[in-house]
Amino acid sequence: MADSLSFFSLLSLTLFLLLILPSLSSSLSTVSISHINSNQTLICALTKSPTHQRTQFNCSTTSSPALIQLPSNVGTSHSFVGIVGGTRFVCALSSPFLSSSATLTSFLVCWRFLLDGRTVYKRVYLGPSLKDIDSGETHVCGIVSSTNQLLCWQWNQFNDFIPNRIQLRSSVAVGENYVCGLTEFGEIRCLGDYTNRFNTIKSFPVGNYSVVSAGYNRVCGIDSGGGLDCTDETMEKPNGVFKSVSIGDNRFCAIRVDGRVICWGENDFRLPENLQQFSFAGLQANRGVFCGILTTNYSLYCWGNESLNSISNSIVFEDVVPGLCTSSCACRTIPNYMTFCGSDLMICEPCVYGRAPPESPPPQNGGWSNQMVAYMVVGSIGCLSFVLVFVFMIFRFCKSSEGSRVHNSGPMEDIQIASQVQNSNRILVKKLSHLISMGNGNHLQEFALQTIMDATDNFSSDHRIGVGSFGSVYHAILNDGRKVAVKRAELTNPSRCAGGINKRQEDTNNAFVNELEFLSRVNHKNLVQLLGFCEENNELVLVYEYMENGSLHDHIHNLYSSYIMSWSARIKVALDAARGLQYLHVYADPPIIHRDIKSSNILLDGEWTGKVSDFGLSLMGPSDDESHLSLHAAGTVGYMDPEYYKFEQLTTKSDVYSFGVVLLELLSGHRAIHQNEAGERRNVVDLVVPYIVHDEIHRVLDHKVPPPTPFEIEAVKYVGYLAVDCVTLEGKDRPTMSELVTCLEKALAACFTLPSFSCSASGSSS
Repeated sequence: MADSLSFFSLLSLTLFLLLILPSLSSSLSTVSISHINSNQTLICALTKSPTHQRTQFNCSTTSSPALIQLPSNVGTSHSFVGIVGGTRFVCALSSPFLSSSATLTSFLVCWRFLLDGRTVYKRVYLGPSLKDIDSGETHVCGIVSSTNQLLCWQWNQFNDFIPNRIQLRSSVAVGENYVCGLTEFGEIRCLGDYTNRFNTIKSFPVGNYSVVSAGYNRVCGIDSGGGLDCTDETMEKPNGVFKSVSIGDNRFCAIRVDGRVICWGENDFRLPENLQQFSFAGLQANRGVFCGILTTNYSLYCWGNESLNSISNSIVFEDVVPGLCTSSCACRTIPNYMTFCGSDLMICEPCVYGRAPPESPPPQNGGWSNQMVAYMVVGSIGCLSFVLVFVFMIFRFCKSSEGSRVHNSGPMEDIQIASQVQNSNRILVKKLSHLISMGNGNHLQEFALQTIMDATDNFSSDHRIGVGSFGSVYHAILNDGRKVAVKRAELTNPSRCAGGINKRQEDTNNAFVNELEFLSRVNHKNLVQLLGFCEENNELVLVYEYMENGSLHDHIHNLYSSYIMSWSARIKVALDAARGLQYLHVYADPPIIHRDIKSSNILLDGEWTGKVSDFGLSLMGPSDDESHLSLHAAGTVGYMDPEYYKFEQLTTKSDVYSFGVVLLELLSGHRAIHQNEAGERRNVVDLVVPYIVHDEIHRVLDHKVPPPTPFEIEAVKYVGYLAVDCVTLEGKDRPTMSELVTCLEKALAACFTLPSFSCSASGSSS
C-alpha cells in the first residue's frame, strides 16, 4: 500500500509540475536563409498549397529574385513542415501528421550546394518524429517528439559523445559548434565547443524560459514573463515583453507581444523604416540577413543587406506557412489556420506569459484576475487528480487480476502486439537514421519503391533467382539498362506467442541493416557491390550488382557442365573468396567477421571472378586474432565453427573454419551436410579429412572434374592440407586469411608450372 501511495504521489507531483510550467508551441521554422557564396543568399519558404494537402517548397536568391527549383529525389507524396539553412545547404523536414504512417516517422533531407555549381541531395535522418529543428552555419539539430532526445547531423561524432540523458523539452537553437535548448523545468542548457566539450553553459541566467535563440557566439532567451535575457552584456538590449527573438552576426531582432519588431546591434542596426508599422508572426535570421512573416497576410519580407534593403518594399513570398500543422495547441490557434493545414490540423500561436496577447478577445469582466487564475489552476488540478485516482484504481485492479485471467485477453494481446511491431519499426528506422547520419553509404542510391517494382514486375516469381539472409533475390533491369539483383525482405506477421513480436521479423530487420551498413563502407573487387537500397511503405530492399554466373554452390552441386569443372578454375575461385575475406579481416576498420561463409554466399560474375556476398549476419570484430566477441552462435549448420558454437566466442578464425569447409566442398563435390550410401547425414569434414591426412585425397576428389594433371595434383593435395588446417578444432591452430591467400596463390601458380611449395602439408599456418 505504501508503494502504491508513493507511486500516486509521484504521478501527482509530476502532473502538477506540468500544469504550472508553461506549455510551449513548436517553433519549427518555415523559412530558411542559406549563404551560397559572398554575393548570393538563398531564401526558401514553405508556402500554402492550393489543395491544402501539402506545402509548397519555394526558393529565391537575392542576386536573382526569380523562383528557383531545387533538384530533388523526393516524390510528390512527401510534405515538408520545417526548413533550415546554413552555409551552402538547406534542409527540409517531413511531417508525421500529414503522413499515413502509423509509426509517426520523420525524415530530414538536405541539399548541399558545391563550389563547382552542382547540388547534392541526401537524406540525413529517418526516425521517430521530430518536434523542432534548427541549424547553424554547419550543423543541424532536432528534438525527438516521443523522448525529447537531442539529435544532431552534419556534426562528426556529436551523437556518439553527447550523454544519453540529455533531453530537451523544446526550442532547440544551434550556434557555431554548440546547441541549446530548454529542459523540462524551463532552464536553458547548451552543449558543444561553445562551453567546454559537451558541458552545460554556466554564464546564462537561471530562470524559467519559454524561448531560446542562438547566433554565432551568442544566446538569448525569453522568460515565462516575456522578459529578454542575452549572454552578450556589451550590447544594450531593449526593455519590454517579447514572444520571439532572432540573432545574426552582432545583430538582433525580437518580436514584441503586440507583433511589432525591434532590431538592434552594431553599426546602429535597425529595422527598415517601411517595415516598422507591420506586425510579424515569426522571424528567422542567418548572419546579417533577417526575414519576417507578416501577421496580416503571411507575406515574407527580408532585410539586412544592401540588395535586400533595396527591395524591402517588395514581398519575397506570399502565403508563407506561419508554423507547424499539428493536432492540438497548448494555447491559441492562429487566425485562418484552415487555409494552411489539411484534415483536422491547426497552427498554434506561441504561448505568451505575463500578459495576454492583445489579439485575444477580452473576458466579460475585462480581464483575468489573479484570483480567477488561481481558481482555474486549483480546479484543473482537482479534476485531474480525480481522473488520476480513477485511472490508478483501474490499474491496480487489472494488476491484481492478471493471475486469474485465462482466455479473455484476445483484444489486449492485439494491442500489445501492435505496440511491439511499432517499437520494432522505430528501432529499425533509428538504426537506418544512425547509419545515414554517420555518413556511411554516401555512394549508395536510394531507389523509389515504384522503380524496384517496375524492374521486377511487382516481384514476380519469374524474376526470382534465389534466397538471401533475409529474403528473396530477384533479377531486374533498371531503366538505365543496368542489370541488378534485388533482395527483398520477407515481412512476417507478429507472433502471438509469449515472446511477443515475431523473432524472425526482428532478425530480418537486423540482417537488412547489417547488410546495408557493412557493404556501404567496404569496397573490394572480391566483395559483391551494393548499389543502393529502398525503405518505403514497410518494404526493405537492397540492390546489388548482378552476378551473371550465380553461386559457387550451384556450380559444384547442381551443374554437370561448368567453367569451373577444372581444378585450376576451382582454386582460382577459392583464392578470390580468400582475398575478399582477407580484406574484411585485415583492411576493414574495424575488422568485419562475416559469420556465414558458405559456397552459396560466394558468387561468380560474368568474368568468373568469385565474390563474397550476404552480410546479414556480419559483425564488427576485435582488432586482433587473440580477442573475441562473446555472443550466441549464428550461421549455417555444417559450416559453423564448432569452437564458436560450443563456447560462443567469435573471432576471425570462425570465418576461417567456414572457408575450410568450402575448400572441402570444392575438392570433394560433397555438400557440407550430405547423406552417405546408407542414407545417414554426414559432415563433409568427417568424410574427407581422414583421407587427406592419410595422403589419399585422390579417393574423395569430385568425379565430375577431370583427373588433375601432374602439375595440378600437387596443387590439389596442397589445397587439401590447407583445408585440414582450416577445420582444426582449436581456432589458435588455424591459419589467418592472409596466410591462406599466400598459400592459394602458390597453389594456383603450381597448376601451370612445376610446384615449389615452401610450407609443409600441415604447416600452412606457421
